[in-house]
Amino acid sequence: MAESTHHTIRRAAARPRGWCCSFAGVPQSPEHRALPSPAGGVQKLPPKSPLAPSFQSSPSSKLAGLIDPRRILSPGRVSPIDHEGSPATGVAAAVEEEAPREQTALAPFVAVREEEEARGLDLRLCLRGRDGKCVVMELDSTVLCENSAFFADMVPDASGGAGAGKRIEVDGVDNLEAFKDAVELMFEHDAMRWLARAGVSRAIGVLEVSSSITFNRGIESCLQYIEAAPWTENEEEKLKSVFARCTLDEAISQDVLARLRPSCKSSSEDLAVQLVESVTNGANSGARKEMQSLVSGLLSKSSVYQKDLSGLNKTSLYEICRYCFSSLVGIFREDSEPFQHEDPSMIVPASKPMIERVNKQTENLNWLFDILLNNDMAEEFVELWAKQEELVRMHEQASAMFKYELSRISASVFIALGKGRIQCPSDVRSQLFHGWFRPMLMDFGWLQRCPKGLDVRVLEESLGQALLTLPLHQQQSLFEQWFRSFASRGAECPNLSRAFQVWWRRSFVRSSVEVRR
Repeated sequence: MAESTHHTIRRAAARPRGWCCSFAGVPQSPEHRALPSPAGGVQKLPPKSPLAPSFQSSPSSKLAGLIDPRRILSPGRVSPIDHEGSPATGVAAAVEEEAPREQTALAPFVAVREEEEARGLDLRLCLRGRDGKCVVMELDSTVLCENSAFFADMVPDASGGAGAGKRIEVDGVDNLEAFKDAVELMFEHDAMRWLARAGVSRAIGVLEVSSSITFNRGIESCLQYIEAAPWTENEEEKLKSVFARCTLDEAISQDVLARLRPSCKSSSEDLAVQLVESVTNGANSGARKEMQSLVSGLLSKSSVYQKDLSGLNKTSLYEICRYCFSSLVGIFREDSEPFQHEDPSMIVPASKPMIERVNKQTENLNWLFDILLNNDMAEEFVELWAKQEELVRMHEQASAMFKYELSRISASVFIALGKGRIQCPSDVRSQLFHGWFRPMLMDFGWLQRCPKGLDVRVLEESLGQALLTLPLHQQQSLFEQWFRSFASRGAECPNLSRAFQVWWRRSFVRSSVEVRR
């Protein structure tokens, strides 16, 4: 190599065998003169070679689907890659837009050429991306061939002698950065530390490339690191996509698959019912409310977690509803039965005050009703509530602060009926109003003072609309009852004036017109 072609560059200290990257196609300038072609010539991979397949065309390539290439540096500039994960040996690397193939001149630094050869960098690997970017890496062919059967087939002489000064090209690489990372990992003694610095997303990209080039140590290291690291949802989807495209040995990937696939075929519906039951049995009111919000979000039809929801277990949910109804009846019975005992020692004090226990069950029932309503399964709940005759009788004897909790359940049902979210038979609606309309009139003042999230104006409007769905003669009886209550109690009673006018017009004005016809 002529002395005139050397320029002064600070030479790095001798390092273990490794690799480096440089520009492919450095512009001609007084400071960058082209090297003559290596004595051994250039080794290119034929497109159809069975031993060294090219990646530049087929969509079914094992390298398809990798992440975008790295940034483009300014022409003629070569600088160390100072990012997390660079090998301990130091790397000079750069990427540029690919020049026309006939104009490409491989001109690494003349001053460091002798040093590279001294370190065993006897092979030049040229990676060309589909988007025109290119990375040239000076490598030790022995390390490359020992780690990858794919490259072992491509290098003319894996023993080193005849391969000196040779060049390999891999065209059509989709993920140039991940491919470079996979090659870099071959020269790392502590692969896990390198992957920890790189992160899960880059490790997934390296895993896919390692699979395509039969880099078994890289596959095992990536799987070991990925299994032990936390994932984001995007990384999880990316990992699932890699497993769908690549064939990985299940013996070494089983730990990662255990995090991706459920170990048993348990039904999400049964699990949802168990969660609901746990919430209704919860003793801490604050935690119960928080978990109600969480489970409602998971079971909502608009939830991202319900992409394949086939429906909840309706039977099991209604069993929980019946249990809550039964508990509510039992609490009201306890309130009246102690007075019938002559022996005070027979009275077992409740663990919590009655109002707290009543509030818990009414909250549970309202929450269950919302879940059933959002999943179009609430008609049976209306029927169950309409048939609670014992609770209706107990409502008359209970104090106002207890019985208005029952009317909160009635309010939710009346609102759903008035908005048309539930379609129940006429006899069920009639039974509902027969039992719970009068308690609603009596408790409306308490609902106004302590709404607990209830919109009383919506309740008034919906109550009137639901009442208008009954037969006209039943409407007349209920409107007469409301008229007397409203006249004596005023704002303590719901205002159904608009619905009353509709009923009057339908009952007398329109009926007289039809008679004249």
